[in-house]
Amino acid sequence: MTKKKHRKPSNNKISNLTNTILSILKKERNKAFNYKQIASKIGVNDASSRNQIIKKLQQLKAKQEIEEVERGKFKAIISTEYHTGIVDMASRGSGYIISDDFEEDIYIASNNMNKALHGDEVEFYAYKRLKGGKREGEITQILKRAKSEYVGVIQIHKNYAFVVVDSNKMYTDIFVPINKTKQAQDGDKVLVGLEDWPQKADSPNGKVLEILGRPGEHNTEIHAILAEYGLPMAFPKEVADFANKIDTSITKEEISKRRDMRQDLTFTIDPKDAKDFDDALSFKVLENGLFEIGIHIADVSHYVQPGTILDDEAYERATSVYLVDRVVPMLPEVLSNNACSLRPHEEKYTFSAVFKMNEKAEVVHEWYGRTVTYSDARFAYEEAQAIIEQNDSLNKDNLSALKQSINTTIPENVSISGKTYNTTPEIAEAILKMDAFAKKMRARRMRSGAISFDKVEVKFNLDEAANPVGVFFKTSKDANKMIEEFMLLANRKVSEFVGKQKKTFVYRVHDEPDDTKLAALQNVVGRFGYKLNFKDKKTTAASLNNLLHSVTGKKEQNLVDTLTIRTMSKAEYTTHNIGHYGLAFDYYSHFTSPIRRYPDVMTHRLLQQYLDGEKSANPDIYEDKCNHCSNMENLATKAERDSIKYMQIRFMEDHKEAHFVGVISGVTDWGIYIEIIENKCEGMVSVRDMKDDHYQFDPDHYALIGKHSKLMYQLGDEVIVKVKNTDLVKKHLDFYLLGKNEA
Repeated sequence: MTKKKHRKPSNNKISNLTNTILSILKKERNKAFNYKQIASKIGVNDASSRNQIIKKLQQLKAKQEIEEVERGKFKAIISTEYHTGIVDMASRGSGYIISDDFEEDIYIASNNMNKALHGDEVEFYAYKRLKGGKREGEITQILKRAKSEYVGVIQIHKNYAFVVVDSNKMYTDIFVPINKTKQAQDGDKVLVGLEDWPQKADSPNGKVLEILGRPGEHNTEIHAILAEYGLPMAFPKEVADFANKIDTSITKEEISKRRDMRQDLTFTIDPKDAKDFDDALSFKVLENGLFEIGIHIADVSHYVQPGTILDDEAYERATSVYLVDRVVPMLPEVLSNNACSLRPHEEKYTFSAVFKMNEKAEVVHEWYGRTVTYSDARFAYEEAQAIIEQNDSLNKDNLSALKQSINTTIPENVSISGKTYNTTPEIAEAILKMDAFAKKMRARRMRSGAISFDKVEVKFNLDEAANPVGVFFKTSKDANKMIEEFMLLANRKVSEFVGKQKKTFVYRVHDEPDDTKLAALQNVVGRFGYKLNFKDKKTTAASLNNLLHSVTGKKEQNLVDTLTIRTMSKAEYTTHNIGHYGLAFDYYSHFTSPIRRYPDVMTHRLLQQYLDGEKSANPDIYEDKCNHCSNMENLATKAERDSIKYMQIRFMEDHKEAHFVGVISGVTDWGIYIEIIENKCEGMVSVRDMKDDHYQFDPDHYALIGKHSKLMYQLGDEVIVKVKNTDLVKKHLDFYLLGKNEA
């Protein structure tokens, strides 16, 4: 008789079983699990493992860490307080959570990310503070994905593909089945959409949505920037067709419903390369010694009606996007460049704020409503500036003297600095008087505590193939500031007009700066010898203005300007008015650019609604719209910065042998960041490439210090660098450090 064979029982002990079970139950704490479901999640199915799970469940139940809600089904007993926040990914898969519940950010180790990605809204719990260290946490649920589409380079294998995402905030590749590659070629840059992320998979699954082209090619990289932020490249055909069918003619019937201002002297002043003109100014001298100045804005809301596919598209875009080589408009060209553009010698429907002002540039009467206007002339800022500079030496502040000086010095078609400008004494008179008013209004703003940000803007000269052949800086002169002051006036007064009625409105708000950020700014600018005074709101504003004025033209200007802007709170749209700190206004809205900003369209609609005597709009609906517009503005700003960075690196590709003088703009333990003075391109010198010594990071002095030589490379120092590497795909620039600039 043969002996019956018995299967040898498995004695493999499941490691860390307590924490594994608790993690499963806590992660889906609203759901009950039996031992089979837990075994399946762990990935075991033998009898020994199941018995270990059954035994452990009973132990945890006895310790009152879990409860048996029905026979054989268990849930976690939740004693932990859960919080919500936004993930900010760092390198190597770890990250931080920014949460309103904590003053400091919560560190999340890579093994506690639980498949969360950068920008996701998550639920988490925080451990008790570690001794002397940061507070740590673990993500328990992903509440809302920040995005589902990513840009990267595809790697094709026989039966599958992976997309290596461009962003350094993405810690995993995306797996793509071969039948979902859209026939992309190996090495193509693609837009890939996330589909799911299986529990046991290291990478999420996705599919190719669009093939963008070959990495490094100009159009590929520009399209990749737009795709990265979910921004459109073209209008859907049905939207373009709808816009093209709109009646854009100026009719007697519509004119009869509006204030007719076609006889008032009206003109536009814009950048020389502007294609749409959404604001115009009118000027009239009144018999009572006052001046009537109109700010006329394209009446976009006349053409873009609620409930249409055109309005839906404009709302989704929320803003025009200004990349280095192109504009992605909020509205189709038939509106943005034609019907709604206040082009010279054309009648246009406008929405106007008309002010009567005295010699002190004070508003004594205001009027708002729909108008029809006629632009007599179009000026570039340079042309208006030439008129202002021609008369600055005369220092005329009374009207008769102005008229006399204008008639004798600025005839029609005057030639200034070799350029001919089409002007008239009347328009020159208007420009000079309004410039004088603008200077008075600006001075009042500064006295009230406004912050004067005149940050240098980087611009590029491009050839026909969109190659950068030169870099120049855009600065704000009197003509720019004149237009700015009158746009600010309209935005402020419109907002005040509605705000004092306590009705729902779209405000542009700007909170006071955070004390911690101000202290950090003082630490940095103190290295350059600047002292700030944060005693109260007024001294803070005054010292910030003094700082910005003091650095003008100095090597550290761009660094200090940038750091000061980062210290400020972010301006946003909301129905809850808290005023605008940076402008020192109690009321402020965006009214003056509806061609390129959807909040201005909403402002026009609400203002007309209240002028018609209608009741206040639903604030909840408009708050949601405000949040969307703020988010889209943020994405557009990031895309614009990326396009500048990309173009700077393309420019530096052609200058690899040149030596550049730069300012150290950042210091870390892995290297120093340097901004080239002549073109504002920023790159990094790796500490590994600083081979003349062993350099150590000194956070107290914002410096790298040589261990043997004691040579110090400190924030703000001038150094000489040479290009080491340009990476158009990653938008990254590496330098070789050639030494300090001793000149």
